Amino acid sequence: MSNAFWRPLAPSLERDRLLEAVLNHVPFDGWSPAALKAAAGDLGLTQEEAEREFPGGVLDLIGYHSVRADRQMGEALAALDLAKLSLRRRVIAVIRARLEQNASARESVRAALGVLSQPRNLPVAMALLYRTVDAVWWAAGDTATNFSFYTKRATLAGVYMATLMVWLNDRSEGASETWAFLERRIDDVLKIQKARGRVEAALPDLPGLFRAFRQATAARHRRGVRPDWRADGDAKREPPSSAPES
Repeated sequence: MSNAFWRPLAPSLERDRLLEAVLNHVPFDGWSPAALKAAAGDLGLTQEEAEREFPGGVLDLIGYHSVRADRQMGEALAALDLAKLSLRRRVIAVIRARLEQNASARESVRAALGVLSQPRNLPVAMALLYRTVDAVWWAAGDTATNFSFYTKRATLAGVYMATLMVWLNDRSEGASETWAFLERRIDDVLKIQKARGRVEAALPDLPGLFRAFRQATAARHRRGVRPDWRADGDAKREPPSSAPES
């Protein structure tokens, strides 16, 4: 199957066991079939049994590891009272909880990024990043489904990846440098969000205008009215080309 059509595996206890065993071998073998084979041996499984759990091989292993961390983040946050916090504090708490799920597996995360950065694996990398930032926004209590839905996730993706890079190399006590960096980035983002909100409030409802235009155009076509691309007095004017601009 093409990586463009990759889908995460469903969680299971057997996959959890195998993944934990694989993580013990990643520092030596990387995310590789050799690591999966060694993990299977540790658990008394055959290589074929292990491969049935992760039929997509290395990408399934890395994907399962990332999605499991998203799930564990949600479980860790269940013990916190996020509702009483400001949006800023909620987002910081959620991102911190997500990174802390891999506190004992930093080198495995680093190795996973190396695999995901390969061009053929970028569709999987983008899918996993989107799942994480989407989970972060929902956990932070943001349920907006308007035009800002995707812009918020794109912005947070940049913050998350930058913070992840700092975290991977952070040797400060309690990762204090990472959390200070995260707070600065979130402050920057919120300033931009406020400025953009003021601009959007002054603009017309652009999505609404586009919908109205599309509906009006469809109605004209149903009545058999063809669009006239000619300017007044210019009968020879050609309709605009449908080819995209270079």
